[in-house]
This record gives sequence, structure tokens and C-alpha cells, in this order.
Amino acid sequence: MYEDFFAERMASLRMKRSVSAREMSLSIGQNESYINRIENKQTFPSMQAFFYICEYFQITPKDFFDPDNPNPARINDIINILYTLDDEQLEIIFNVAKGLSHKRGETIK
Repeated sequence: MYEDFFAERMASLRMKRSVSAREMSLSIGQNESYINRIENKQTFPSMQAFFYICEYFQITPKDFFDPDNPNPARINDIINILYTLDDEQLEIIFNVAKGLSHKRGETIK
């Protein structure tokens, strides 16, 4: 169960970055088949390797395990931008987001 989620989440995040399993493996200092073996449920990363994986994706461990967040790196980028805005700008962004969510049938208060 956890292995399935972990493997699927890793593959999903990796594909969003349009990077091969081999390239990612080498980027985090592992042998070229490391990520492929994780995604095929043949191995599970150590805690240290998991932190390297999160760092690679520029997300937190919490972000990794949040299935309701399909694009955590992009959302974190947006949040960081929001910190730089003043109240008036935040209100504009809020209203835009609210309008977009209504188009999808969701409601934001």
C-alpha cells in the first residue's frame, strides 16, 4: 500500500518535471537505475535518500505525501510570490482564484 503510493507519487512528480528516471537517479547521487527500482517497487529509499528526493523536487516531505496536491513545487512557488504582495494585490489574487474555482464548481469563502 505505502509502496504503491510512494512509487506512483515519485513517478508522477518526476514526469511533471519531464526528467528520466536515469537522469534523476544520477542527479541525487545514486546509480542510474535507482529511481526506476523505486518506481517498480523493487526497493525503498532510506530516509536520507528520501530527503534528497524531496530536495530534488523542491518540496517538503509533507508535500510529497499530500495526494491532494498534484503540483507541490508550483504551489510552493506561488506561495513564495504571495509573501511579497501587499494587501491590495493579495485581494486581487484572491478574487481571481475565487473566480477560477467557481468555474470548476468549487467554492472558496
